[in-house]
Amino acid sequence: MKHSGKSERDEKGIGTETEAKLDDDVDALFKLPLAEFIGSRNDLAARLKKGGHVDDANVVKALAKPSVTAWAVNQLHWNHREALDQLLATGQRFRQAQISGAAGKIADMRGSLDARRDALSNLSDLATALLRDAGHNPAPDAIHRIITTLEAVSAYAALSGGPTPGRLTHDVDPPGFELLASLIPAASATAGTEHPARSTPSQTLAGAPATPQKAPRASSVQKDHQIEETRRARLAAAKVRLQDAKSALTEARTRAQRLEAAQRKAHAEAKEADAQASQAAKSLREAEERFKKASAAAEDAAQHAERIAAEAGEAAQAVDEAKRTVEKASEELEGL
Repeated sequence: MKHSGKSERDEKGIGTETEAKLDDDVDALFKLPLAEFIGSRNDLAARLKKGGHVDDANVVKALAKPSVTAWAVNQLHWNHREALDQLLATGQRFRQAQISGAAGKIADMRGSLDARRDALSNLSDLATALLRDAGHNPAPDAIHRIITTLEAVSAYAALSGGPTPGRLTHDVDPPGFELLASLIPAASATAGTEHPARSTPSQTLAGAPATPQKAPRASSVQKDHQIEETRRARLAAAKVRLQDAKSALTEARTRAQRLEAAQRKAHAEAKEADAQASQAAKSLREAEERFKKASAAAEDAAQHAERIAAEAGEAAQAVDEAKRTVEKASEELEGL
């Protein structure tokens, strides 16, 4: 029996190790450049199937290739975790401020939202650089979708069953208001317990305990109080969220305008560079033509020099012959 128990523990340990290895392999897939995802996923599924892990192979094979914007958010998780954690922390502080009964509740929520906007702005810049370095276009629409997904990841961080950071395959929308409001009742419940039901004056004078007929009235008062507290908390959250949405919209429009201006500038620079390249090509062609003409002229001059040299040689030979003729004539004259 001991031997059997040890085997079960060994098998369990091996299974846990295999699961951890599979998690690492899947994480590695989502860290890759987007163009390598499909091939690497298929290779991993094939290795798992060959190793006898058919179920795991099917799970891996079903993994969808991330969209460009989801891939960018994944890379923020893997390569800029500290910046992403700062965003998640601002979300936690905001929710704590929501359920707080302190006098500075609104100021705390406002400060959390300001820190959240700064964190989103920083992550937006990092995502733009990631897309550009990977050869993708950081268009304003893509950056907007990345920011929306980051907001959703931040909101879902306090909820169970939310998206898995680092393994996103598509853009994520933030949870609805009703789902967010489910995080608030803690304040309502606390407020409710601070106001216990009281006996009516007639009950106090009679010295009689509360009757079952009166209990529903106390419960109803407490319930109404809880509903009112929840309504106030939701209203405060809605006002802050509306203000945050307006600020985010203004920031997004400003950033979009800045990116559009940068895009126009880049287009103008590309057009100018193209014109310069065309001018350089034209200058190169002209230089090549001049080189060809100069080469032809040099060749003609060389041939002309060769002809002159040949004629000079013939002239020198004629001079030598003339000298010998003169010498011969002089000798004959002297002999006479």
